[in-house]
Formats: sequence, structure tokens, C-alpha cells
Amino acid sequence: MDNLPEPQNPHAHLRASDTDRDQVVEVLRDALMTGRLTQDEHAERLEQTLKARTLGELEPITQDLAVPGQAFRPAAAAAPSNSPVPIEEPANPADSFETVVGIFGGGERRGRWRVKRRTNALCVFGGYDLDMTDAVFEGREVTIWAIAIFGGVDITVPDSVNVRNEGIGIFGGFAARGGDDPDPNAPTVVVKGLALFGGVGGQTSSRRHRNRNRDRGHGRLGH
Repeated sequence: MDNLPEPQNPHAHLRASDTDRDQVVEVLRDALMTGRLTQDEHAERLEQTLKARTLGELEPITQDLAVPGQAFRPAAAAAPSNSPVPIEEPANPADSFETVVGIFGGGERRGRWRVKRRTNALCVFGGYDLDMTDAVFEGREVTIWAIAIFGGVDITVPDSVNVRNEGIGIFGGFAARGGDDPDPNAPTVVVKGLALFGGVGGQTSSRRHRNRNRDRGHGRLGH
């Protein structure tokens, strides 16, 4: 690798986390796009990043790329997380992936389950309920790819979680949303995908429970 400055980080001996490596990957991607690194330099440094085991091994990779406001700050050296919901980074990010299916039927995830960094939810003439109220998140940003064809995917998130809706509906509805005042320290749930003659919906835990109690009250009144 090219000659790079020696690490100056007092936390250099600490083990690097997946989040630390992800930060370096983002800096390298930006450097490649802006012409500060060639393709070969980017590939070489990316390989070094993936092999790094300590913060001291990570720091030199981007030290000569730092510009004001974009310096790499290792997560392990930063202030501790104040996330209102549990976040547990996986040992191997590549394994943080799962697929759930509801075809001519249904299924659910609820309770103390682990929300992977990426979840594929496929529903065809069926449905799936992803309730993250008491879940553990495996990243500060997780992505749900929801495909609903003549079916539906329901997503429930804690009130503090931020939600980004990036899906589309064709003869169907795609309307995932979070709370009105998400916590900046909480994870972000990105909902992508397609609703074709079906629906993908997202709501907060409090809204879901409020609606459920209201429906039960209406049921009692009806008897």
C-alpha cells in the first residue's frame, strides 16, 4: 500500500467494529467519486479496510483524505450510543440478512427478534407482519425490501425510530411512516419495494396499539 501517515489515535489498540469499517468505506467511496483516489487506489484501500482488525489499522487508510467536516471518527472513540432502542452490531455484516415469505398465507415477526440489516419480505396473495416494537436492531440503518402482490406487508416501528419510505405502489398502496418526532440516536428503517394490487404499510407502536384499543372498544359497543 502507498506510504501513509502513522496512526495518531490514542484508541488505536481497540478492536474495530463493523460500524468503523463502514465509515471508512463511505470516505473511500466519496474520494473515488471526487477524483481523490484512482480505481486501483480505491480497490487497494478497500481491501485494507475489510482486513483491518483495530482502529490503528483503519486510521491511516483515510488520514490523507480528510477534509474539514469529513474526517474519519472511529465509532469506538466516539461518545457511547444513547439509542432508545437496542442496537447490536453483528459479527459479520454479510450474515445480517433474511427473507420472509407469505404466499397464500401469512406470518409474523414480533417480540424480541433481531432486525437484520436487510430483510426481504415477499407476499403474494398473503401477508406478513413485522412488529419491531421489542426488537433488537443489527445496525443504525436497516432496510426492508417489501414486495406485496395481491397481498400486504405491515411494519410497526418504535416511536423513536426514523422511517424513510422509498417504495412505490402500482394499483396499490405504499405508505410506511414513523413517528412525528424521531430520536436522532435511534436507528433508521428504510422501506423499499413495490406494492402491486396490494399494500405496504408502516406505523409506530403507539399508533398501532391505539388503533387496536379503539377497534376493540368499537367491538364491545357493537355487542
